[in-house]
Amino acid sequence: MIRSKQLPAFEKEFKRLHKRYRSLAKDLATFESVIVTYPTGLGANFTILHRDERVVIVKARLACAALRERSLRIIYAYHDDVVEFVYIELYFKGDKANEDRGRIEDYLKDLV
Repeated sequence: MIRSKQLPAFEKEFKRLHKRYRSLAKDLATFESVIVTYPTGLGANFTILHRDERVVIVKARLACAALRERSLRIIYAYHDDVVEFVYIELYFKGDKANEDRGRIEDYLKDLV
């Protein structure tokens, strides 16, 4: 069974962005159907930011129907041993240039 959860900061970002991009909930569901089959992604839209024996942190483009030709960025952790996805960060590239490395490091520290 595949499990997923969201960090509190991710939930807050999702709610804020969902007000701007109404298709976001459906877009996230479509994205989840892809990562269930390919947990660390497939193709140029996925970049592995961190990999160790416990977890893989992936940055991906999340196609958003409301944005038409553009996409959001989503950072998630994949835990292969328990088959779990943890959503860490969600942002629009036009609002923010890069992912929050501090948040990723904090997540990794909490795993220890």
